[in-house]
Amino acid sequence: MQLGIKSVKLSDRDIKRIYFDAFPKSERMPFLMMVAMSKLWNTQFLGFYDEDIPCGFVYFALNRNIIFVMFLAVDERVRSKGYGSAILMEIKNRYPDKKIIISIEPCDDNATDIDIRKRRKAFYMQNGYCETGYMIKLNGVVQEIIITNGKFDKKEFLLFFILYSNGTVWPKIWKRNRGSIC
Repeated sequence: MQLGIKSVKLSDRDIKRIYFDAFPKSERMPFLMMVAMSKLWNTQFLGFYDEDIPCGFVYFALNRNIIFVMFLAVDERVRSKGYGSAILMEIKNRYPDKKIIISIEPCDDNATDIDIRKRRKAFYMQNGYCETGYMIKLNGVVQEIIITNGKFDKKEFLLFFILYSNGTVWPKIWKRNRGSIC
């Protein structure tokens, strides 16, 4: 599968629709802010297209050693066709020497959407991601940290946030009581 890739612009209504459909309001950043941040050297906001049809996007921050994928979504109309895996592979191919970290909703059995969470986690595991045994709380939302291309280092990840945010974001990161570790 060969996807076209474009930097997302404020006028990209289809990417904005995919973003709003995929993430609840409580977890979203303002779209305008995402586009503006992607103009910086350490942030990418990429739209993926199958010919002219928008199929998904990824929004991530990077530094010397780490890529942190903040948002990744595939249009619900074309899911389960390999686009998500192709997007993940593109990131890995562009940055083969960087650790790629993603935070996902934990698969707690009492979650109302546990089936979706389990499918999402299985998708990442099938694409080479591993559990780290760590959790993170960002903007009041608790998520599980998964990684590919390296071993997770709590101090390194915390430093990543501090540098990326110019000291304004200090997330809580802790070892989970249960779960396997990479």
